[in-house]
Amino acid sequence: MSNRKALLFVALMTVLGATALPAAARTDVNIDIGVAPPAPQVEVVPAPRRGYVWAPGYWRWEGRRHVWVQGHWIREHRGYVWVPEHWEQRGPYYHFVPGHWQPAR
Repeated sequence: MSNRKALLFVALMTVLGATALPAAARTDVNIDIGVAPPAPQVEVVPAPRRGYVWAPGYWRWEGRRHVWVQGHWIREHRGYVWVPEHWEQRGPYYHFVPGHWQPAR
């Protein structure tokens, strides 16, 4: 393969990779189920870390059952507060709300 063809191939793969990334990185999937999540597990929150925010654990739905996801540290976003993952009851269903940053008030 000539250098020009190789360069063209790399450029094409870069463009294809860049366009595929947003679809793979989507986090706006709606999950509504008819099974209430269990009570949150008790976690010992570690001592504060400068520049980080504690994201508490939550119950994730895995198709047939809830699975506990341990809490963890996430890098702070100044001017924003972390809204943890949680479930909201909506009529007879439970709706999963992904964790996200929202502007501080």
